[in-house]
Amino acid sequence: MTGHYVMGPVPDTPDSCGQCMDPDDFDLGRPAASALHGRKKGWGLWPVVAGAGLAFCVMRARPFGLRRLPFRLQVPFVPSSAKQVENMMSLLEGRSGKLVDLGSGDGRIVLEAYRRGFRPAVGYELNPWLLYLSSIRAWRAGCYGKVCFHQEDLWKADLSDCRNVTVFLAPGLAPLLERKLLAELPDDACVVVARFPFLRWTPTGVTGDGLERVWAYNIRAVRQAQWGVAGESPAEEAKHAAG
Repeated sequence: MTGHYVMGPVPDTPDSCGQCMDPDDFDLGRPAASALHGRKKGWGLWPVVAGAGLAFCVMRARPFGLRRLPFRLQVPFVPSSAKQVENMMSLLEGRSGKLVDLGSGDGRIVLEAYRRGFRPAVGYELNPWLLYLSSIRAWRAGCYGKVCFHQEDLWKADLSDCRNVTVFLAPGLAPLLERKLLAELPDDACVVVARFPFLRWTPTGVTGDGLERVWAYNIRAVRQAQWGVAGESPAEEAKHAAG
């Protein structure tokens, strides 16, 4: 997890998915430059207007952001460091396929995953401000329309086709997330967790020190340790039974 300024509908491009915006909407420096041009001292009106606008937008965003979730399921935004992102990618080296970042924040993990060949690279983030910031970062990185950011509750996301999952969440959410991952992920999936490990799971890889440490978990091995046998997830079994 890692993870804006303009409210309103977000246009899609033909080859895009998730939250995308027109790069022309991202020029946030022009109003500030115009307002400050020619002024040499004093606060003036611009900071007052900007502060009032920011406060208004924060109030407007609350109904669309974390407030819709129970407090115990809300996830604060703490951006991953460059070293954490590097460590997470190192534990996924040699893997491919779909990668999902749960609580994608400002999109930095999704963008790095795309640069390393994961297709599709998808982020789930409920906070609209962070989704807009993710779109800005994607445009600046040359990945506009190539990565996906969904404004969706990560607890409701369907993970049944995800082979690679990255997570950077609060430790209090671990038990709930463990159950979701075991119930939905395919047997060959790998979960990489930053900073706070899953204490009831045995990692297959660990790298980094201190706050930069990350852990990798092989879902097949976790199921075998907990259930005594590796096999399909309940979601996979239900699909095969229905077919």
